[in-house]
Amino acid sequence: MKYTKFVFNVAAAFYAMFAAQISIATQAEFSPPIFSKKWNASWAGSPEADAKKNCTLQFRRSFELKQVPESFKVNVSADNRFILYVNGELAGRGPARGDLQNWCYHTIDIARHLKPGKNVLSALVWDLGELAPMAQIGKKLSFILDGATKNEDFLATPKGWKVKKNTAINPGPLGVFGYVGCGDDIDAAKIDDGWTLPQFDDSDWKNAVGVEAGMTSSSPYGEFVHMLRPSPIPQMEETPVRFKSVRRSSGIEVPGEFLSGEAALKIPPNTACRILFDNGELTNAYPVLRTRSGAGSTIKIRYAEALFDKNKRKANRNDIEGRDFESNAHCDIFRPASKPAVFSTRWFRTYRYAGMEIQTADEPLIIEDFSGIFTGYPFVENAYFKCDDASVADIWKVGWRTARLCAHETYFDCPYYEQLQYIGDTRIQALISLYVSGDDRLMRNALTLFDISRSFEGITQSRYPSRRTQFIPPFSLYWISMLHDYAMHRDDDAFVRPMLGGVRTVLEWYFDKIDPDTGMLTPKVPHWNFADWTNGKGISGGWFRGTPPEGKNAGSAINTLHLAYALGHASELMRRFGDENAAKKYDARRAQILKSVADRCFDAEREIFVNYEGSNGSSQHVNIMAILTDAIAPKRQRELMKKILSDKSLAQCTFYYRFYLAEAMRKTGMGDLYMTGENLKPWRDMIDRGLTTFAETPEPARSDCHAWSSSPNYHFLSLAAGVTPAEFGFKSANIEPYLGNLNALQARIMHPKGEIRLNLKRDKNAIKGEVVLPDDVPGTFKWNGKQLPLKPGKNAIAVE
Repeated sequence: MKYTKFVFNVAAAFYAMFAAQISIATQAEFSPPIFSKKWNASWAGSPEADAKKNCTLQFRRSFELKQVPESFKVNVSADNRFILYVNGELAGRGPARGDLQNWCYHTIDIARHLKPGKNVLSALVWDLGELAPMAQIGKKLSFILDGATKNEDFLATPKGWKVKKNTAINPGPLGVFGYVGCGDDIDAAKIDDGWTLPQFDDSDWKNAVGVEAGMTSSSPYGEFVHMLRPSPIPQMEETPVRFKSVRRSSGIEVPGEFLSGEAALKIPPNTACRILFDNGELTNAYPVLRTRSGAGSTIKIRYAEALFDKNKRKANRNDIEGRDFESNAHCDIFRPASKPAVFSTRWFRTYRYAGMEIQTADEPLIIEDFSGIFTGYPFVENAYFKCDDASVADIWKVGWRTARLCAHETYFDCPYYEQLQYIGDTRIQALISLYVSGDDRLMRNALTLFDISRSFEGITQSRYPSRRTQFIPPFSLYWISMLHDYAMHRDDDAFVRPMLGGVRTVLEWYFDKIDPDTGMLTPKVPHWNFADWTNGKGISGGWFRGTPPEGKNAGSAINTLHLAYALGHASELMRRFGDENAAKKYDARRAQILKSVADRCFDAEREIFVNYEGSNGSSQHVNIMAILTDAIAPKRQRELMKKILSDKSLAQCTFYYRFYLAEAMRKTGMGDLYMTGENLKPWRDMIDRGLTTFAETPEPARSDCHAWSSSPNYHFLSLAAGVTPAEFGFKSANIEPYLGNLNALQARIMHPKGEIRLNLKRDKNAIKGEVVLPDDVPGTFKWNGKQLPLKPGKNAIAVE
């Protein structure tokens, strides 16, 4: 049976509970903040459930309508999470992740799901407690729904709402690291058939009870549990996806039509079998499994980015021979019943491979379908980059897939292992989002979340939201640079200005760590001073857990220069917003730091910077930062750049820090090196090894999907095509292409006022073509030391 037929034919109760996924990216609308309006609703709970323990609740509210209104909006949230149904149809999920002082609610127009007569709102609400994802903050299992206007206020919780504890869904195995939460263990026999439908009899359900007032500010006594804020992001995209192949099976023969949903898989009684499904590429999806009969059977599904050999090593990601899942791979358990059932998970799973292990009992098991529902932040691939190097198209495709899988309600470092939003990763991811999609909402959300994560010390947390606190001080500096990025690319003073206080507190924290005798950061700056997953060797060794080497009495030159890098961005921000005193203070600090590093850490004989005073070891990193901060005079930067690229005794950048390597190429006027075969080889190699997303590090890689490694998607547009803001707000554009080995390129880059398009061809040292700028956006075209003014609209390019 095809998936589309199933929507209308299978028992609606099961489908609504687990698999009524449809594309909902456009359903949620943004309501004006109601900070000054008291919610009519209170948070609702169950009189039977422990609000602090792992538990899943089902809520229902029936109501009558004489006619369906054109619009019918509700504000909805839950702790931890909800899935909202209207008359058995999926209406939305949430809430977007935040913290207790910034707890999101979603405004959803449910009119399209309503009908004249009896209607029902229903919600599946759960709190996984300590088994929840690390990024999931929560306090008290509860649900809240209010009308967005007075027309819907009669639905406010808890009055008229019924509640029942769900016993069908229980915690499943806790996967690798435990950071993304536990799996689900679902027993179809315990599902309340049709509980999301109007005709369901809920007369034996309990009346929901109020557990806390709905608040947008604290109580008169300054107390609160959840401070409600409108979600700054839309609902996630949900799109059906199907497995590409069955790579192997034992104990059962899988019909060829099963993958397309056109044939069922029938497993006899008392049979054990295994099936390995291959999606063909990595994805984030809700698995959807439909069964008919099979009481007593157990279906265990494990998920993996790649399979491992007996020594826990990966090889080509297409290879499966002699390879299997990790013993602690993410996993769900589905327990069929004698009736039709639809299983899906409350949170998505990340997989290329899905392994199904089946054990039947005395009743045969019929699996009618197994597929997935892709989910992610609804970014649209609006930009493009086309050129005469065919391999670039593959890098672009894989890079964009990587970026998309690392973007959901927040940016992720990686979707399989952690799903945490780290500042160092997010800065790169946000630039990709701006250039390729043009959607800045997830970037704004990230900047805000990092800002509110700030500790009493003044620095931000390294990742947020997160139940477990972690500090990586250099990431607080990258937050400053990320705010600067936003200010350069968006004309949004009202958003940027309130965060300048946070910039000051981060820098003041750092100023206290400067050694007055050396003018550099002291050794052993608190917390984890991560720079890159570099493994230096020989004299360039000493890297430990990504932290650069330093001496017993000499601080890290890399981290000190990074402070100077952030001071440059902070100074520009302060000057932009009229705080000339702060700008001058930061300029002076920066100049002092650069002089100290140059005096103490520049090896005049080798003409390179070393990792710390007195060290013989060096790295690409410290010299990259020396270029980006002008610790070395601009006239000498090209020679240093050549050493960075040619001297293999330097500790080498991994994929993460190659973002800053590319920025140094740009700054030294050596951007043509970016599009060369040698520079792009690491990304081509990953594709050759069967990766369908870009990995966290060179082999052996932990994560196969890490969006900091998608930086080529940004640099193809900003460096090869050469499009960057010329001033704050992107009010004018610099276009300085570096074609490298290319002879032609076509590109489209998203701009807040539209798009920038390039169509260029090179003939030796000459270039010609066309550049199109948005209305009201002038620019400058630069090529081989020559400059052409650009006007809004079409511009013919011809430079000898």
